[in-house]
Amino acid sequence: MSYTHKKRLHLVRKGLLYSLGLALVILLFGGVGFWLIDPRIQTLSDGLWLAFTTAATVGYGDLIPHTPLSRVFSVMVVLLGLAVLSLVTASLSAIFVEQEVHEEEAAIKHNMALEMHQLRQEVRALREQVARLVPPSSTDKRDLDGHQ
Repeated sequence: MSYTHKKRLHLVRKGLLYSLGLALVILLFGGVGFWLIDPRIQTLSDGLWLAFTTAATVGYGDLIPHTPLSRVFSVMVVLLGLAVLSLVTASLSAIFVEQEVHEEEAAIKHNMALEMHQLRQEVRALREQVARLVPPSSTDKRDLDGHQ
C-alpha cells in the first residue's frame, strides 16, 4: 500500500469519525432539547429516541412533538439530522470507493509494467533483426553518432 493511498484512506476514515461524532452531538442536542422543551417527553431516553426518529425522518409516531416550540425544534433537528446523516453515508461510501480506486490503480500499474516489458522485448528483438540484416560499418556508425 503506497503512502498516498494510506494518507487518503486515513483522511477518509477521519472524515467518517468526524461525521459520526457530529451526528452523535446533534442527536444528543436534539434529545436534550426535546426533553427540556416538550412537557410530554418525560425522560432523556425518550428525548433521544424522538431526536433519532426525527433526524432520520423515520417518524414511528410513538413519540411526537406536542408544543409549537418543540415542533419548530423538530424542524431544526430534521434539517441538521438529514445533513449530518448524509455526511455519514457519504463518508462510508468514500471508504468503499477509495478501496476500489486503489485496486484499479494497482491493476493499471501492473498492466502498464507488463506492456512496458513486452515493448522492451519487441524493441530488443527488432534491434537484433536490424543488426543481423545490416551490420554497421565504421563510417555508418560515425554518421549515426553525428561525427564526421
